[in-house]
Amino acid sequence: MQNKLFTLLKGFIIGGTMLVPGVSGGSMAMILGIYEDLITAVSRFFKQKTKSIIFLGIFCIGAFSGMALFAKSLLKLLNTYNMPMMYLFIGCIVGGIPMIIKSCQLERLSVSTAIYPIIGAVIVLSITLIPHGIFGTFNGFTFQSALILFIAGFFAAIALILPGISVSFVLLVLGIYEQLIKAFNDFNIIYLGIIGAGLVFGIISTTKILEYAMNKHKRPTYLIILGFIIGSVIPVFPGAPHGIDIFICPIALIIGIALIQLLFKLDSSQ
Repeated sequence: MQNKLFTLLKGFIIGGTMLVPGVSGGSMAMILGIYEDLITAVSRFFKQKTKSIIFLGIFCIGAFSGMALFAKSLLKLLNTYNMPMMYLFIGCIVGGIPMIIKSCQLERLSVSTAIYPIIGAVIVLSITLIPHGIFGTFNGFTFQSALILFIAGFFAAIALILPGISVSFVLLVLGIYEQLIKAFNDFNIIYLGIIGAGLVFGIISTTKILEYAMNKHKRPTYLIILGFIIGSVIPVFPGAPHGIDIFICPIALIIGIALIQLLFKLDSSQ
């Protein structure tokens, strides 16, 4: 029962933070120690239906609750206290890095232990170089526009699954962020259905590849993911604090680290 409550809590935290521009839901899932369970549950859904449905159901309830109850307040805090809040998020990321390093099962340092994280960081940072709006606008249902939307949904799924990549940022780069919000408001079933199909296909494909990589090549996979997460800090780093923030930001950073470490201790004690 306590494990289910922690799954609900972690889903709530991930859901509440994943809509913040620059913050990756995958990173938060990895930092909170639930990432591999999510990948397994999705990848083996048809093999372990009951177990997967219960786990994903509890997680989704928490995530949607977080989006509904937490995200709006969080975005307001970001607008009012942007720099301290970003330092808080960076603290959460830094606080989770020891757990990821532990998952790598490193026995000794080598050239590869440095190369793999660098590869991951470069991949994340290269996304910022993609020309914005490359998918244009949706001008009615045609085969070409449907294919473009499907591909956009596929890329959004990859961003959703991989740590260190912000879904909201990728949607902005693809040029469909505002269109997607409008489609939700207008309840455009055709638009949402096509992009949803691409999203589902992308989630299934990505999780299967990741599960295979984690099982067969655990250390390189986790090291690359570590690079994803380290690389994700750079775009959200708000710069050096000034004024009163010189005192507030270090405190916010420490609080972020402490919160993640506390959650680890509570979770591992169960």
